[in-house]
Amino acid sequence: SEATVLKWIRKACLHAVEINGGYQINRVDLLEWATNHGLKVPPSVFSSEGGSQDFPSLFEALQAGGIHRGVPGHDKPTVLENLVGYLKLPPQIDADFLLQVLLAREALGSTGIGDGIAIPHVRNPILVAFPSAAVSLSFLAHPVDFGAIDGKPVHIVFMLTSPTVKVHLHMLSKLAYALQNEAFRSAVRGDGTDSAILDSARDLESKLAK
Repeated sequence: SEATVLKWIRKACLHAVEINGGYQINRVDLLEWATNHGLKVPPSVFSSEGGSQDFPSLFEALQAGGIHRGVPGHDKPTVLENLVGYLKLPPQIDADFLLQVLLAREALGSTGIGDGIAIPHVRNPILVAFPSAAVSLSFLAHPVDFGAIDGKPVHIVFMLTSPTVKVHLHMLSKLAYALQNEAFRSAVRGDGTDSAILDSARDLESKLAK
């Protein structure tokens, strides 16, 4: 309801801009806030404009980004530096600059969404000159304090790279939705193989398409 949304804006730190007595909310901000607060938002809400037929599936994006295990590091800066090293960046992207951007984003507020999971840089997309999006999934060798909303250390990190803001929003909405799905979340948090995680993403995608 409108009253609930106003309460979120005034008391729960949902970022909004007041214009002529009304509020405007950036879609990326809204999706990040919903993800951090465990609200299940159907991806269709964010893919209604222009359709989603040309967007990659979560399964395809995870295949492109890869699954990485035993990522070293005992603190956030070291972990982020190592995660950037796993990204398949084009030559014109300065990895050191990207790391500084990620650290600056973390200084504004943790990207830990709770339950040991973080999605760095969700508010401002990482845009790279690739034809499609990629989602990397990394399992840390040591739990690291990300200042998450529930106080738990992070040991699972998703990182998105996208060619456009629209694709970023589409992929983030799918990832956020997937992390609210019990089967996918169990596959990620359990001791499942890479193929089990990818299969779970593909199964969820097929259900969304129905």
